[in-house]
Amino acid sequence: MKSFINNMMAMFLLLSVTFASAQIKNAKTETVKIYGNCGMCKKTIEKAANLKGVATVNWNVDTKMATLNYDATKTNQDEILKRIANAGYDSDKFPASNTAYNQLPKCCQYDRAVKQEKSTCCTNGKSQASCCANDKLKTSCCMSDKGKNTCCSNDKGKSSCCTNDKVKNACCSI
Repeated sequence: MKSFINNMMAMFLLLSVTFASAQIKNAKTETVKIYGNCGMCKKTIEKAANLKGVATVNWNVDTKMATLNYDATKTNQDEILKRIANAGYDSDKFPASNTAYNQLPKCCQYDRAVKQEKSTCCTNGKSQASCCANDKLKTSCCMSDKGKNTCCSNDKGKSSCCTNDKVKNACCSI
């Protein structure tokens, strides 16, 4: 019975990807791991990532794998994964901010095994200060070990940093 259900799920996934490909021009399909727990996570992940005519995402609750199908001329994997991270879900490439994760319902708060270290923006030749100044996700590379935004301790002064602080980092409330 379990193999029948698995076969039906696989067939559904194949048909949904095939159907989605037919509606998306310049389609590119990739599979990535997205961390989550339940059916509510699936709904939120897919809602955050799907853009009509541009991108469809199908996340498997059991395997934690998402099939991304998107128009490569209009979006890319990074943009899709950033939208998912903004909704509170980690991928190996883009961890969700603690704020977004903490806003998830308790049943959706999974064990965060993803390393919360550096965002790719901080390793692509940009200085950490310039990366963090434009960091809409407020990724962990922009936070020190005590929850302080590094712009407050790097090349910007605390008052300058906190004037533009849209997420109200801990360093601005001290």
